[in-house]
Amino acid sequence: MKLLFQKLRKNAVLPVRATPQSAGADLCACLDAPVTIQPGETVMIPLGLTCQPTETDVALLIFPRSGLASKKGITLANAVGVVDSDYRGEWHVPLHNISAEPFTVEHGMRVAQLVVVPVLFPEMMETDRVDATERGAGGFGSSGV
Repeated sequence: MKLLFQKLRKNAVLPVRATPQSAGADLCACLDAPVTIQPGETVMIPLGLTCQPTETDVALLIFPRSGLASKKGITLANAVGVVDSDYRGEWHVPLHNISAEPFTVEHGMRVAQLVVVPVLFPEMMETDRVDATERGAGGFGSSGV
């Protein structure tokens, strides 16, 4: 499988894995000028890219970078972004500042990471009942802490 990236902005940076076995490829901000994210604020950061996977049974998942989240308090507002295999618009990431300090994003800064996963496309069907299980309808916390 291949991911075919198109630069929608001339200064866009193609995703790169930090090591050959890195699950995620770093996604970089594509900015004309630095953007400062204030504490508690969310800002959409453009990546300047779109992508066409050569396979259609995949999802392109965008995760926060663990270093930015744990050391700087910069994470994704939507926790995990999902890019469908047929989406062709420009990619953006909603960076959210959970720290007490302003954070400035510069052009080319690694702001998120891309992980490709297989997707199943089950047929959706209605039924009159579902099988009983030991857990049943027990919700959050019902299986213990």
